[in-house]
Amino acid sequence: MATPVLMPRLGQSVESCILVSWKVKKGDTVTQGQPVGSIETDKSSFDIEAPAAGTVLELFFDEGADIPVLTNIAAIGAAGEDVSALRPAGAGAEVGGQKLEVSQKGAEPTLAVAPTSDKGHLTTDAAETAGVSPRAKNLAAKQGVDASQLAGSGPGGRVIERDVQAAAAGAPKLSAAAKAAGATVGSTGTGLGGMVLSNDKGQMTKDSAVAAKPVVVTAADETVAVKGIRKIIADRMKASIATTAQLTMTMSFDASVIQSYRARAKIHGETFGTPKVTINDLLCYAICRVLPKHRDLNAHFLADKIVKFGAVHLGIAVDTPRGLMVPVVRNAHAMPIRELSSAVRSLADQCQKGSISPDHLSGGTFTITNLGASGVETFTPVLNVPEVAILGVGGIQLKPVKKDGKVEFVEAITLSLTIDHQVVDGAPAARFLKDLCTSLENCDLLLSA
Repeated sequence: MATPVLMPRLGQSVESCILVSWKVKKGDTVTQGQPVGSIETDKSSFDIEAPAAGTVLELFFDEGADIPVLTNIAAIGAAGEDVSALRPAGAGAEVGGQKLEVSQKGAEPTLAVAPTSDKGHLTTDAAETAGVSPRAKNLAAKQGVDASQLAGSGPGGRVIERDVQAAAAGAPKLSAAAKAAGATVGSTGTGLGGMVLSNDKGQMTKDSAVAAKPVVVTAADETVAVKGIRKIIADRMKASIATTAQLTMTMSFDASVIQSYRARAKIHGETFGTPKVTINDLLCYAICRVLPKHRDLNAHFLADKIVKFGAVHLGIAVDTPRGLMVPVVRNAHAMPIRELSSAVRSLADQCQKGSISPDHLSGGTFTITNLGASGVETFTPVLNVPEVAILGVGGIQLKPVKKDGKVEFVEAITLSLTIDHQVVDGAPAARFLKDLCTSLENCDLLLSA
């Protein structure tokens, strides 16, 4: 009997995945555990492995399809076996030459209508039939986005959730008078922050009015499609800037004590149970001890309410071959330095290998991003919304300080704190940054507390 290949459930928070690519084709022979395809969630990418050895009898979905979890996506068995019983409702069927796609597990198949306008936009009729996935339609209603006017990136030009998210992040805001007048502009208006005013009606920005000159691509150039995790990162960074009022302040601390502690830990760490403690581990530990005293920064901004958390669920920015990932150490405030160090290292390794669960990539309340190892002195970190604060860490630099009437040079680390000024004022943010620097300058006392 043929064996189905299921779209896996990658964590409780994941309802569907995008089929990025097939690594096999119909008729190929595969072994158990062999990667047969690549999928992505809104967090990361994963390979799907063959559950059994045999011949690939059928691939039920095309690349790019948005497929509910636990849906049969392929069948493996003996050559010639009938797989009709394993075919998901609507998968592979055609009506009038147009392929049907499954929109939700257990739902009736819906017709994926191709784009009909010369600009690649879906018509209203197409959106109302099958051009918009149910999740995208629900999000569009909440965000006030007209999904019928979006160019879909799903199969057959289908508008899916990420298309609505991108539209909501980049849409210009309309003044009340502009809404009443039906103003339309290319990208932004002439008001503050790009707001569309009533006198912008029918106008277009200079950039959108002037057609771009074609660029000649040579053999020495490389063209890379913006998709997968890169597109997710792009959409989220744009949404972060577009929906928040970001303010960054910097402060440096004397790293002499933290450097001394790390050096001693490398020598005597095995004896005292704290081996391989890094500066980043100590920074994470200090954040988790100081942050509960400044709950304004350990919070989420949810449009009409602010949720201030008692527990610290710390996000750690990790650079991977697939792009930026932010795994979350849950209840980090309750961990001793040894346990916290181990948790951070484990999650970072899983990100590098591409094996991390999506459940470990969400739910953070505060994020740290460290570019010190790259030689960066200071930078402006971008908020990981809906979090209201993120801490950037620079490299160690010599800094002159005045001690006992004399100027001395000390090794210092600069911290860059970005806040959402809609939620957090400058004074409480500065107090947190000051308390954190003081704790780090006295990390030996902090660790003994």
